[in-house]
Amino acid sequence: MKKIFTLAMMMTIAISANAMSFTQAKNEALFLSDKMAYELNLTDAQYDAVYEINLDYFMSINGHNDLYGSWWNRRNTDLQFVLTAYQYNKYVGLSYFYRPLSWSAGNWTFNVYSHYTNKNHFYKGHPSVFANYRGGNNKKANHYAGRNGSGSTWRNTGSNNGSGSTWRNTGSHNGNGSTWRNTGSNNGGGPNWRNNDRNSSSQNSGHFGGSRRE
Repeated sequence: MKKIFTLAMMMTIAISANAMSFTQAKNEALFLSDKMAYELNLTDAQYDAVYEINLDYFMSINGHNDLYGSWWNRRNTDLQFVLTAYQYNKYVGLSYFYRPLSWSAGNWTFNVYSHYTNKNHFYKGHPSVFANYRGGNNKKANHYAGRNGSGSTWRNTGSNNGSGSTWRNTGSHNGNGSTWRNTGSNNGGGPNWRNNDRNSSSQNSGHFGGSRRE
């Protein structure tokens, strides 16, 4: 019994040693979110939500086996609620955003630094939630649902995009009758979104803090 207890303690120590500290997770989430805000042209409201989502992901990783498991899928699900279809497609196509972590020789590698080498350069100020958000929204069911401002609801329709889930828009409240759905795998496993509206002159006007679908 003592040997089993000792072994369990050793495993706990090993797992804890692979987990990020809150300070590290917070700083890395800030740097990553700042670059996502710059490249994806996020509104302030989106920037706040993206920071929360990235922080939750980093804080949920306890070892290299967690990198692209359930917490990564949850990150992508939450981002689909927050980003427009155009922004999400662009995000999927940028590997240093889509797969922000790697594991090498017992250490984390933050892939965003392969593209942004100056760790001290920021395009924006801190998100408004930076000082007070401590994590945990990824443990709440559908916390960001409806946050894209168009009243859309996303539903998991099964697994076929390589990331563990396929999502489609189950309705539209954006005033022009258009809906968005996943048409299959694209950009290395990410979803490819298509507007089902037959009227090509109708513009989707869904908003999240002033950002329009493109």
